[in-house]
Amino acid sequence: MDNNNLLKQLLMIGVGTTSLMVEKLKEVADEYVKDGKINSDQASEFINDFADRFKSEQVNFETLIQKQIRNALQDLGVPRQNEVDELRGRIDRLERQVRELENKNWR
Repeated sequence: MDNNNLLKQLLMIGVGTTSLMVEKLKEVADEYVKDGKINSDQASEFINDFADRFKSEQVNFETLIQKQIRNALQDLGVPRQNEVDELRGRIDRLERQVRELENKNWR
């Protein structure tokens, strides 16, 4: 499983969890409004505040997950994409030099 796929799955779990939590909060808030415990404005404000806080925490969690994955990959010795690209460039240059040397020897 590649790292981007794992990260996307974790993010989708977070989005699903957020949606589920907000939906459940709406149900509870609707019950409270129906029972007269709070008015509809208070319910909307509570839900919006909770959703904003939850999304903020989710961003912090996503950042933490990204750092943990990056550290784990580094500990395992998995090269970063820019390192792989640099090595490919070096290999291309070396192959070109080898071809040039071979062409010189055949002349």
